[in-house]
Amino acid sequence: MEVTFNAWDVSRYGGPAVLKPVTRPVPTPKAGQVLVRIRASAVSRADGMMRAGQPKFARLFLGLSRPRAGLVGTCFSGDVVAVGDNVTQFRVGDAIFGEAGLQFGANASHICIDEGGSILKKPDTVTYEEAATLFDGAMTSWHFLTRVVQVQPGDRVLILGGSGSLGTAAIQFAKALGATVAASASARNADLLRSIGADHVVDYRAEDPLTRGAGYDVVFDTLGISSYRAARPALGQGGRYMCPVLGLGLLRDMILTACIGHKKAKFAAAGMSKPQVHREELSEVLALMAENRFSPVMDRSYPLSDLVEAHEYVETGRKRGNVVVV
Repeated sequence: MEVTFNAWDVSRYGGPAVLKPVTRPVPTPKAGQVLVRIRASAVSRADGMMRAGQPKFARLFLGLSRPRAGLVGTCFSGDVVAVGDNVTQFRVGDAIFGEAGLQFGANASHICIDEGGSILKKPDTVTYEEAATLFDGAMTSWHFLTRVVQVQPGDRVLILGGSGSLGTAAIQFAKALGATVAASASARNADLLRSIGADHVVDYRAEDPLTRGAGYDVVFDTLGISSYRAARPALGQGGRYMCPVLGLGLLRDMILTACIGHKKAKFAAAGMSKPQVHREELSEVLALMAENRFSPVMDRSYPLSDLVEAHEYVETGRKRGNVVVV
């Protein structure tokens, strides 16, 4: 009798309704692969953008007319249940977490992943739900703050979109790096942001967080809700605006500021870094967690069978921190 696993298919670009539950044969891990029984997987804003094929130039990587991978989900945690030949770093029973990347398929009950890919062993002190989120908000924010702009003690950092998965991680990381942190959010999230380290919270519905002359060393636009040109008056001498959402405007400003001026526009595709870089950065994040200097903010979890509902909730823009399916 064939053994199957549960997954979610995305055969065309669109809203959450394009997601369809499917069953597939459980794969046998090839040489150098491990088979993981997934305990939790993330549902992020980036997952929704890839499901919708947005921005459209991303379809060069995802599939021009329809999603090439066919399955959804990038970040997961779970237990190794089988190993292929020549696997040396993991064994059956290991709890691990990781990122499927452009292979996708993390919103499922099982996945095969290369041993040398973006996977690490999960510490006992980190829950499966927390671990499933680390390759999204945490790693991306850590990469931008430490690799892209190298935040230093005493820097003034503004986080736009402070209540999301990237924002709640960025606030904690910027504080751990010794910065003074301001963050924008709705009034209902102000107490949350202060509780995780924000020195100042700006209610974006009542005032513009990009105050001219504010003198920020870094503006981290976690959601792509602003632009370098809007942020420029709020940047100090040598200030940097950075955003993980690449559009034509940001690309233009990156090219221009690379050539002229002291203020810079920055972008990096953190998820496209080599697995070795991912493992290095996540090891640093785990060290901060062990020191109680960072903790993922968890909003809610859904059963895997309710993935459509989870995507719909994320698209409301009201999530606080991270959403997972289990």
